[in-house]
Amino acid sequence: MTAGIVVAVAGETVKKENIDESKVPPYTLPDPLIDSHGRRVTTAEEWMETRRPEIHRLFETEVYGRAPREAPKLEFHVDSEKRDALGGRAIRKEVTIDVSTARGHLPLHLLLYTPKTDHPLPVFLGLNFHGNQGVTSEPDIQLAQCWLINRPDVRGILDNHATEESRGTESSRWQVEQVVARGYALATMCCGDIDPDFDDGFQNGVHPLFYSKGQTHGADDEWATIAAWAWGLSRALDYLETDKSVDAKRVAVIGHSRLGKTALWAAACDQRFAMAISNDSGCGGAALSKRVFGETVGLINKNFPHWFCRNFRKYNDHEELLPVDQHELIALIAPRPIYVASASDDKHADPLGEFLGAKNAEPVYKLFGKKGLGTKDMPPVEHPIGDVIHYHLRTGKHDITAYDWQQYLDFADRYLRESQG
Repeated sequence: MTAGIVVAVAGETVKKENIDESKVPPYTLPDPLIDSHGRRVTTAEEWMETRRPEIHRLFETEVYGRAPREAPKLEFHVDSEKRDALGGRAIRKEVTIDVSTARGHLPLHLLLYTPKTDHPLPVFLGLNFHGNQGVTSEPDIQLAQCWLINRPDVRGILDNHATEESRGTESSRWQVEQVVARGYALATMCCGDIDPDFDDGFQNGVHPLFYSKGQTHGADDEWATIAAWAWGLSRALDYLETDKSVDAKRVAVIGHSRLGKTALWAAACDQRFAMAISNDSGCGGAALSKRVFGETVGLINKNFPHWFCRNFRKYNDHEELLPVDQHELIALIAPRPIYVASASDDKHADPLGEFLGAKNAEPVYKLFGKKGLGTKDMPPVEHPIGDVIHYHLRTGKHDITAYDWQQYLDFADRYLRESQG
């Protein structure tokens, strides 16, 4: 284990972060191809019909939580359309997705950039952290009105609201001009539109829309914030299916850090997503939990108690008891293309664990005749590897950069464009 060192957090104890590879405990990964009766799955049909639903249910009940089965009413409103965005190179739309149930409604604000063309285009879809106005420096994008964390290290966020100073603050992470120049649409909305990224007892986001009479919080196996964000990405996809400028059958769901966890879970839950991209997603994302390296289950549940369902807390400092691990989350995306990426200085997210998460999903992809990473060894930095499962390790820190986007666009060229008509 992690040297047996513990630290007090909110009256409880949790082991400190381990970034020493020699202290990774022995572990055994669950075999994604052995079903709950001990039988080996040998065909793609058996995987889809029997084993995949088993693994998905385990992630629902033990990690992310079950989303409501109730279908809300959705209304789509195009609030603005600018046909000469990005210096005339793109069309920009701001769309409100109004989600309503008998208990109330919640507006989600989608920003969509499309290159000027007569053909429906493939799309990169992901959530942003601080509002759509942060994605580019264009001065006329609506300021976010969603729940935002007032943090001194985030410029332009004041009293839970975005200010003019926040315009363009996330532009390096979105590379809108590069995406549009390559012939892709880009769609994004603020994660705080769907659910606040702090522990509010699930009172201010989408959750109360699905509470029964007198209910104030979910059960231990019901959805938390990451599952809510993933659910919101599916509502964005619902809108894209109505927009003739894009091809909703060629949507790559993408996310960085906790939103990388979200992108993986969204693709696992909604098979309409054609591709998934996980950037530095770490614990609860692509990294193997049983390695107990970097941010662990115990640490993530203590520091971010709203991200995962309460059942996940049973595995605080007891990752060996988890009935699933993250290679099986990636396997749930099979046979669709999946890209996992890490950063060399991001030990917190466990780059080797992310690589191994992708590597150990290969047996499921092979059932579909799909190739994986093609190596047993971690690649050197800036040396992307793989086929339908792809991976790279980038030099640098926890971030999503122009280099990352270049690889994702190349990957999309290979798989989203090949699937065109």
